Order: sequence, then structure tokens, then C-alpha cells
Amino acid sequence: MTRSVVVGVDGSPPSARAALWAGTEAARAGWPLHLVLVNDDPTRADHAERTVEDLVERCRRARPELPVTGEVADGHPARELVHRSETARLLVVGSRGHGAFREVLLGSISTTVAAHARCPVAVVRGAPRNSGPVAVGVDDSPGSQVALRHAFDCATRRRAELVAVQALPDAYFTADVYPPLDPQEIRTRADLHLAEQLAGWCAEHPDVPVHRRVANQHPVAALCSAAESAQLLVVGHRGRGGFAGLLLGSVANGVLHHAPCPVAVVRTAVHR
Repeated sequence: MTRSVVVGVDGSPPSARAALWAGTEAARAGWPLHLVLVNDDPTRADHAERTVEDLVERCRRARPELPVTGEVADGHPARELVHRSETARLLVVGSRGHGAFREVLLGSISTTVAAHARCPVAVVRGAPRNSGPVAVGVDDSPGSQVALRHAFDCATRRRAELVAVQALPDAYFTADVYPPLDPQEIRTRADLHLAEQLAGWCAEHPDVPVHRRVANQHPVAALCSAAESAQLLVVGHRGRGGFAGLLLGSVANGVLHHAPCPVAVVRTAVHR
């Protein structure tokens, strides 16, 4: 399990999709895959083992070159998954599930894991796609830089384009400014600032085509719009600036609920 891609499963179709998505992600990076089912009912122990074995076999058939292991654990799902995130490269969960065991419902397990995991967390929403760009939310916070690192790495492994989104909600309507700010000047300055933040990463990843997008929208709306054609959306765990108050429960929570593609939430630092 150490340094694996770890997937929380419960036997539901969404968790199976998350496991298969995680297998593709692990294969791209050359990492092993480890499936975890948290069972809180001792009378269903045999069924839990069969469920994990079946999913492990499905992942192996989909990716024969990939080392895949499985485990049934006791305890609370979020707590157990967060514990395993301490040694994982990536933790993956479905957006919602309703298997024979604990539910993995967005707003409870998935959100808790995204808030507290020690490694990047991917919440797999809907039917994942294998084409399209990687989208990432950008501001001038340390969390944004960590998200950019993850997004560029993902785009490199996918050989995909990257769309960097800078949100400026209500920037054109700042009160008590005289003379009034010119909307085009605001957009131009924001685009230049965005380019400055991306410059170092573009130099490190010259093979990744990068597109900048400055939007006069709420960050959730801007990111979800970019995610409509994306195969992955990356956000920082918390931020400031254009993404004021980027905390789970606000912007990150909003895209976890509404983005039409898998969402990766990346922590800035671990606070034990």
C-alpha cells in the first residue's frame, strides 16, 4: 500500500468507476493500485472480501501491467481513508455511492477525506473522459502553486493541454473608485499576472500547451465552465486573492458538488 494510489470502494457502481479511473491514473504514473473497503458489519465480512476481490480482478483485467492489491478494513470510512493517505501518492473516492457497506456520499465521506487527507485527493464524478485538457484554478496563494505543480504533472502524463483559470468576481464593479476602472485594463493586467504565475511551470513543462482564461465570474462558475470539456479539474485546498476563502465548504466544496469531471484537491502543507 505504501506510495500507492489508494481507492476507497463500497461495491457501488460509482466506486467501481473510481477504481477503474484510479487504475488508469496509476498506470500512467507507474504507481501500484490499492483498493480499500471499510466494513462496519462483521456479518458481511465474506461479502466484503468477495467485493474487493471482484474489483481487484476488474482492475487487473483493465490494466494487466498494473500491480493491484485489495484490503477490507474495519472502522469509519473517512478516518480509515485519511489514515491511509499518510503513505499514499493519491487518494481516490467516488462522488457518491450506495453499496452494501458504508455510503460514500458527497457532503460526508468524500468532502471529509478531501479536507483532511495528507495527499492529493481525486473525487471521480460522472463518467470520466480520456480526452480534453486539464483545468486548474489559479490565484497568487501558495496553495495555487501546489495545485499548478499537480496540474502540470497530470497534463504531462496525459499529454494534454492545460487551461489555467483566474477568476475575478465583480472586479468591474468596484465601489468608490474614481475614475472608474477600465474593464479591458483589468482583464489585461489579470492576464499578465496570470502569465507571470505560469512562467516558471511552462519553462519546466515545455511540451504542455497552456491556455490562460480570465473570467469575471464567481470562482465556482468559472471553474465548472472550464471543466465542461476537461478530463480533470485541479484546485488548491485553500487560497486567497481571486479565490478568496478557498476552503472546503466554499469554492473547493462547490466544484466538488458541481464540476462535470473528476476533481483533484491538493493540500498546501500537512498540519498534524
